[in-house]
This record gives sequence, structure tokens and C-alpha cells, in this order.
Amino acid sequence: MIVAAAGAAVAAAGLAAHGAFYRNSPVFGRVLTHLPTTEPVVSLTFDDGPNPDATPVILDALKARGVHATFFFLGKHVERWPEIVARAAAEGHQIGNHGYFHRKLHWKSPAYVRDDLTRGKEAIQAAAHVAPTHFRAPHGFRSPWVTTIARRLGERTVGWSFGVWDTDCPGASAITRRMVERASVGSILLLHDGDGYDALGDRMQTAEAVGPIVDQLHANGLRLTTLPA
Repeated sequence: MIVAAAGAAVAAAGLAAHGAFYRNSPVFGRVLTHLPTTEPVVSLTFDDGPNPDATPVILDALKARGVHATFFFLGKHVERWPEIVARAAAEGHQIGNHGYFHRKLHWKSPAYVRDDLTRGKEAIQAAAHVAPTHFRAPHGFRSPWVTTIARRLGERTVGWSFGVWDTDCPGASAITRRMVERASVGSILLLHDGDGYDALGDRMQTAEAVGPIVDQLHANGLRLTTLPA
């Protein structure tokens, strides 16, 4: 009996850890992790912006190629550079909510999560005059109520198929190679146009990689699309 109870406790703890720390775990609510399609398309997504240096360069590269991406903007950065967010929206990009503070949400209370997501949404609405319909948790960390709160704000929770650790600044060519090698039909690709902990953090390697990434994806027969509702 004691052994069985201990085993059940370990299993429950493991399940909770999977839900909290694994970005695509369904334990705490369903997450969009892959595009529901067999068409040769992928979604390019960016977290932690806007950044005054990197984001405009990324927008220039996307505009030059006539493609659109999804930007999960941070409310505290949106308030500093609302004109960049307005430009992204005006150019047809999808604007998602990344919360306000970029705090890990798996240990936060429902009240904190609700405030963080609401402030992020309101900052985006004030800057871009659009309401975000998608939410991505910082680092993908969630608690049992994060996805529910996002849904009540009208936002679908989104994970990602893979990232390439562009935040380590391995060089634009390495970022490009890693992204193109792994991209496949339906992938949701993760890059960072900003730094969640430093508003002026350097993301220029990522910015420089965006044009070559799009060009090589196209050469491989993959088109870019935004996320489904």
C-alpha cells in the first residue's frame, strides 16, 4: 500500500513536471506545436521583441521577400518601441502576446498570470490597434491555469517545433544552417528578435540570418505562413 502510494506520488510529480517544463506538453492544456497541414509550409515565429536594432532589420528582410511571420512581443518592450509593433502589424505580420514581464510562469499564481498576460495584451493593442489571438509562455513554462487564462483572453497557446539556440549568438551562418536543416512540412520555427531580460540585448545575428533562412526555405520548396486561429 505504501509502495503503491509512493509510486503514485512519483508519477504525479513527473506528470506535473512534464506539464510545467515541456513546451508542448498537453498536461496543462493543448498547445499548438505543429501546423495542421500537409502543404509545404512552415511558420517563422519570433520571441522577446521588439528590439530597436534587430526587429526593423528582420521586418526589412521579410518585406523584401513578400512573406509574413508571427511576432510574440513583450509588453514591457512594446511600451518602449510601439512604432515598431505598429509597423509589424501594418505590414501584415501576425502579432502574438508573450506576456509583459518575461517571467517564468510555472510557479506564478493565477492572479499574477492574468495580470501579466492582460498587460501584455493591452500594450500590444495600444501600439498596433490589433488584439493578439495567440500567446506563447516565456520559455514555454506553464502551470495548470496559464492556458485557461490565455484562452479567456481570446488567445490560443502556442509552442514550437524546434529552436536553434540563436540566443547563444553562434553566428548568422550557424543559425541559418541549423534552421534550414531541421525545417520540414508544418514546422513552427522559433527565433528571437529581442532579449527578454535586456531590452537592448544584441540579436543582430538572428536578424542577419532571416533573409538567408527564408531564401533557403523557398529553395527547398517550403513557403512561409502565419499561425492558424
